[in-house]
Amino acid sequence: MNILLKSAKIVCPQNKALHLKKRDILIQKGIIQKIATSIEPPSQTKTTNFKNLHVSVGWFDTSVGFGEPGYEERETIANGLKLASASGFTDILLNPNTHPVPDTSSDIVFLKERGKGHATTLYPLGSLTANSDGKDLAELFDMKNAGAVAFYDFKKQIANPNLLKIALLYAQNFDGLVMSFPQDGHIKGKGIVNEGEVSTSLGLKGIPSLAEELQISRDLFILEYTGGKLHIPTISTTNSVKLIANAKKKGLDVSCSVAVHNLVFTDDSLTGFDTNFRVAPPLRKKGDCRALAKGLRDGTIDYVTSDHLPLDIEEKRVEFDNAADGTIGLETAFGTLNQLFGLEEAISLLTKGRERFGIPSPKLTEGDSANLTLFDPNPEMEYNAKDSGSTSKNSMFHGYRLKGKVLGVVNNNQINF
Repeated sequence: MNILLKSAKIVCPQNKALHLKKRDILIQKGIIQKIATSIEPPSQTKTTNFKNLHVSVGWFDTSVGFGEPGYEERETIANGLKLASASGFTDILLNPNTHPVPDTSSDIVFLKERGKGHATTLYPLGSLTANSDGKDLAELFDMKNAGAVAFYDFKKQIANPNLLKIALLYAQNFDGLVMSFPQDGHIKGKGIVNEGEVSTSLGLKGIPSLAEELQISRDLFILEYTGGKLHIPTISTTNSVKLIANAKKKGLDVSCSVAVHNLVFTDDSLTGFDTNFRVAPPLRKKGDCRALAKGLRDGTIDYVTSDHLPLDIEEKRVEFDNAADGTIGLETAFGTLNQLFGLEEAISLLTKGRERFGIPSPKLTEGDSANLTLFDPNPEMEYNAKDSGSTSKNSMFHGYRLKGKVLGVVNNNQINF
């Protein structure tokens, strides 16, 4: 695979010498051979002709779900990775929301094998407990050796505090990262949306912010006692940001993320009873959106994720009370973040996070493997979920205006435009 990227504006804050400079980039056999003001294309080298071409190191998503094995009708691994690369992501963490869940080393090997041969690299998360039932720890050490980068019972609380304590203590023996979904199931009860005026007016059972904040408080107390590494995925409330900020001031090894949709949508979107707006954690208030965006800017919140979760039509085209939680989000992540934060900050958010999960960060320098995302930050368009490359079409971003267009990725000695 030989390609010459002509007149590419490089967006790479880590590389001050190249940041926001226009350069030609020559890639041969997957390696960045040369970066210069002008390069003549060697023989048998494809040259790009994109207008307003921008390039950054490849984007990374910490929370992506597909379906295979068990729910292939939602999304196969092959189609999911094709979608991810078309959305600009060269590396993704795959959530353990399959059937069966990946709770053994052989399950992790299966996922890694199925993910081979694509422009986007798949990094599997292993289940924290056997069958994700919250009772007994899964084979954490064996899964780590097989390639699992962290351990997570997807969208399920760790109800037993002693189990979290043991997991954090045990995982320190092999530098394992434990993930804990921030929601107390007893406080949540039968709630399905944010508790407030909207839930009351619509007659929908509410989930108070307390359900999230109580769980985070408990988990942070346990982390302070045990030590170890804890990641809290997809927080959604103002007080959650404050709790994590205080924990970091204490020196606790904790990180967290926020889903893109929790930055822009509020529970006001529920008035039409569109089940695509039913997610976990639920959409909150405008004040929460502002606090989450501020938390990203000041570094309290470490990562932003698409929280991509494809669901087939039978799980969404039902009564709101009976619908499943989740929205797809890979395709709309860049356009939303670019509009919300501006180009440089959006790229910074999309490229950070690999080190937390033990994944090497790519570099945009000569001699390094090419792990790049190509895009144009200027076009504005309205997203139509019907045109999605995902097998599932459950997007709350349908009709939302995005800014920016992904042109392709170069990774794993492959080009996907």
